[in-house]
Amino acid sequence: MSKKKRSEPLTGEMLLSKVEQLEHLPKEQKAKECGYYTITKNGLERVNMMKFYNALLDAKQIKIDGKQGGNGRGGRNASYRITVQANGNLLIGAAYTKQMELEPGDEFEISLGRKHIHLKQVEAEADE
Repeated sequence: MSKKKRSEPLTGEMLLSKVEQLEHLPKEQKAKECGYYTITKNGLERVNMMKFYNALLDAKQIKIDGKQGGNGRGGRNASYRITVQANGNLLIGAAYTKQMELEPGDEFEISLGRKHIHLKQVEAEADE
């Protein structure tokens, strides 16, 4: 076991690279080698696996806390279904337009099928 002391645990690309180098070691040893451990009052080493796993997720840019495209206010999840309103209109909610990064004024061409509706975004024409 190495007795190297790091001031800060590895993160980002450095963490991913080190974990790849240590692929032959058990996960606890990998975490320790990457700096994810503390020394307790009794002098025992305690490996912090949760911080290690979170750092790996961050390094791989994987978001599991649901905040990756949201507005931070909670709200409902997109169901990818809509219902015809009483006035006959179809309303496509903000969750979908935000996910597609649509802006006010974006135009779509509507094509009707037997049991479906296709929306095809019309490309903005360049003013020359």
